[in-house]
Amino acid sequence: MEYGISTKCLYGDGAEITVDQSGAISFPIYQTATFAHKGVGEGTGYDYSRLQNPTREHLENIVASLEGGVDALAFSSGMAAITALMELFAPGDHIITDCDLYGGSIRLFDNISRKNGILIDSVDCSGSSYGKVEELIGENTKAVFIETPTNPMMNVTDIEELAKITKEHGILLIVDNTFMSPYFQNPLKLGADLVVHSGTKYLGGHNDTIAGFLVTSSPEIAERLRFIIKTVGSGLAPFDSWLILRGIKTLAIRMNQAEKNAQNLVDWLKDEKKVKKIYYPGLTDHPGHEVCKKQARGFGCMVTFEVESKELAHSILKNVRLIRFAESLGGVETLITYPITQTHADVPADVLAANGITDRILRLSVGIEDIQDLIYELERVFHE
Repeated sequence: MEYGISTKCLYGDGAEITVDQSGAISFPIYQTATFAHKGVGEGTGYDYSRLQNPTREHLENIVASLEGGVDALAFSSGMAAITALMELFAPGDHIITDCDLYGGSIRLFDNISRKNGILIDSVDCSGSSYGKVEELIGENTKAVFIETPTNPMMNVTDIEELAKITKEHGILLIVDNTFMSPYFQNPLKLGADLVVHSGTKYLGGHNDTIAGFLVTSSPEIAERLRFIIKTVGSGLAPFDSWLILRGIKTLAIRMNQAEKNAQNLVDWLKDEKKVKKIYYPGLTDHPGHEVCKKQARGFGCMVTFEVESKELAHSILKNVRLIRFAESLGGVETLITYPITQTHADVPADVLAANGITDRILRLSVGIEDIQDLIYELERVFHE
């Protein structure tokens, strides 16, 4: 039988829970740089922790299980994962990206990938914009890279519909699934070829370490990525691997509580006159509501909203106490972020304007606190 996702968070797919013979319930941290051999050709399967490490390997097996992939690779950060991903492509290759992406991804594509000869076009991939994507596909197009929902404007792309187009043209569909986590959404099962995660976020869940993942349904791509990660040396360290393993154990209960809180905060924001617009796919009037309901098991814990003025946005950020004004997302603590000066500070002004990212936009990563405490905090900062 196949385990349910909450069980997979603990054990993955395999009946063999640990390679350690002590019976330890918590998977051991193999804090070693290298491994001894009995003789030539008599290895243990492990040589050097840049190449493979039991703790990282166990984590990768768990993440592959959660996403339904044939392999997962754990990196030192989400951006290290995307950087390695771009090494699949050669100068002259063409990549289509969604126009609304995490600012770090945009910075990488604009300043590193283009410099390395990768040709990149950005287009709105959400809603019914698939025709726009198809118009951009040429003989040298190798992949489409999306987030859904997007960061920070929460646009939703129909993964299954876009996958039909990419498969028809023989190109890859890459989905950054950080905002939803594998608990709510599994892009590989919807036709994507590669999934990206910033493991720092929901997989780790405690704002205490940085990690990234690539998961694929293709053995051939997995082999190429394994060569890349051992060559560039961006694999996740053993202790950080253990921290992410520990975080994943509570992924299900954290996501359930945080989503419940997010929905309650959205209800409060709807009644607040100083809030001009709310971007959350759980709202029935969100353009991506039906698509999100079709392809995911929930609407997530990220809420973006627009207030009436820049001055109010600054006041909220200055006066929050329980909610922390900080970058990142996906931890047990509720964080509020100002994309225009934080996550998207390096994004060109014309791209910010086109995506609707203004100095009135705030982004909430909703945590697991008591909901009444979060509501009281918002009431206070909006009206004190």
